Amino acid sequence: MDLKTRATNMVTKPADEWRVVATESHTVNDLMTGYVLPLAVIPAVCGFIGQTVIGVSVPLVGTIRVGMVRGLVSAIMQIVIALVTCYLSAMVVEKLAPTFQSRGTTVDALKLVVFAMTPVWLAGVLNIIPVLGLLAIFAGFYAVYVFYLGLPVIMNTPQPQVIPYMVVSALVIIVLSAILGFISAAVLGGAAYTTL
Repeated sequence: MDLKTRATNMVTKPADEWRVVATESHTVNDLMTGYVLPLAVIPAVCGFIGQTVIGVSVPLVGTIRVGMVRGLVSAIMQIVIALVTCYLSAMVVEKLAPTFQSRGTTVDALKLVVFAMTPVWLAGVLNIIPVLGLLAIFAGFYAVYVFYLGLPVIMNTPQPQVIPYMVVSALVIIVLSAILGFISAAVLGGAAYTTL
């Protein structure tokens, strides 16, 4: 699995790429360290640059930046949260499979979650300019579509069950991400901003 080719194909031609993914043998370790980790670094590093170097311009206040230490801790936590969210989401997707007449292993569910998240991680480059980071929401919608395309191929989901399975899985992933985000915010807490 070539990272650049896989990421490009998951964004540009996901339906074809899911068929390739279905034929591959992966382990949890190679998915997490060989795919999630390098891609999760993109939004973390770009967010660090955007928050600590570029900052956000606020009228009558000036440019607000996050302190270097807080920015670094935030970036590291973002990477950890990406890894944890992918793994927990895969476990949930696997456990939900029988409910939607689907079948697959934990590794299959992890492949589905990990590769479907590709557009979100790539859109993380927008975090360099904090205001543009909001556009990553569109990448999230596209990731749900990529997930939808992968369900029948990876989890052998019958067509009538694809949309309900996708909706329930997407909700679970969103809730997990939100919970882990709140935990991260609680850990980071406090004001560590500077103005110039």
